[in-house]
Amino acid sequence: MEACTETGKSSWPELVGVNGEVAAEVMVRENPKVGAVIVKEGMMVTMDYRCDRVRVWVDKYGIVKETPQIG
Repeated sequence: MEACTETGKSSWPELVGVNGEVAAEVMVRENPKVGAVIVKEGMMVTMDYRCDRVRVWVDKYGIVKETPQIG
């Protein structure tokens, strides 16, 4: 895994259980160096690690299911 330096806040455990769109807005506001990408349950994603991305894993209701973190 690549080390990210100077990235600011890198994980948001407090957003588990929150609406994914709302969570994405909070993450970008708290760390403008990252972009939040909503990922629905079952979607396939690339395995690359990026210091400027946070994947927001949501269930079928759009609720965050796991701690969003940089990667």
